[in-house]
Amino acid sequence: MSFELDYDNVVHLDAESLAEGGVKAAYDALLPRLLQFISSPTPVVELIDEQAPSYSVRHGKQEYLIYGPDLDNDEDDSWGRATLVFFTIVNTQLRSSTHRLFALNGGNDLMGIFLTESEAQEARKTLPQRTDWPYLPENSHPWYGQYH
Repeated sequence: MSFELDYDNVVHLDAESLAEGGVKAAYDALLPRLLQFISSPTPVVELIDEQAPSYSVRHGKQEYLIYGPDLDNDEDDSWGRATLVFFTIVNTQLRSSTHRLFALNGGNDLMGIFLTESEAQEARKTLPQRTDWPYLPENSHPWYGQYH
């Protein structure tokens, strides 16, 4: 029997919301689920400068710029960077866990789900459209790791 995704366990994220100053709120909402896999999640701090304008997120000693005057601020790029940053922050903390937070879809339909690598591989076998496959976001415009 093949593994099928349990869509009751997804976290709705919306890349647009993440890019518009919503990374911390989404992270805080995810914390109860993240605590199932790690004991001490590291806080996230948002840095917003309305004058520049710029938006970055700090996690530990790492600061991630999502949009700012020195970046290509095309909507797709900021949405992709925000997605990448969110999943990087979560998955960095899951290094010692068997699970990762995998992305499903993208854009306004972006969701996350905790899976093992083998569960993600099995789920891909049951989903006929590659764009529906669980993936780990990466820094590659325009798809940012999503299968296509």
